[in-house]
Amino acid sequence: MAENGDEDLLRRHAGGDPDAFVAYYRRNLPRVLSFFWRRTRDPELTADLTAEVFAAALIAAPRFQPGETPASSWLYGIAAHKLSDSRRRGRVEDHARRRLAMEPLVIDDLELERVEEMASRAHPELDSAFAQLPDEQRAALLARVVDERAYPEIAAEMNCSELLVRQRVSRGLRHLRSRIKESR
Repeated sequence: MAENGDEDLLRRHAGGDPDAFVAYYRRNLPRVLSFFWRRTRDPELTADLTAEVFAAALIAAPRFQPGETPASSWLYGIAAHKLSDSRRRGRVEDHARRRLAMEPLVIDDLELERVEEMASRAHPELDSAFAQLPDEQRAALLARVVDERAYPEIAAEMNCSELLVRQRVSRGLRHLRSRIKESR
């Protein structure tokens, strides 16, 4: 990484230059993607973690102190922290799921299509189940499934991480699926 160039971009961003962070992002995106890809080998997780890193960097950039820490170390520190958080969350969720003897939830395209199909018809059961969802889950589900918007866009609008949006969508779909099965 070009340390001086990155430090200058972060300094300019902190000074109010909105284009400076865009340039910083473009310069470092391939490296951060590579960092996560080498560690996860999961394209979706790689993209999610990369987005979380740059969201965190954008927020923290005004506090970056050039000369105190190299810009690359600062960014990779954020990346390592996000990866660690992701692994910890995964272990906690996996442990809880196993303790409850629950199978991992896998939602495929066919199930998404069924939800969309049922949503397009009048279904009092589905309307009732949808109305019972917490506001955040309902908003995430509408944005992702009905409006077919991308996770990064939804996360930015909801002012949260993509992972949290994915969890909300997943939980909302799980609730709807269980209610649909009950009504059969």
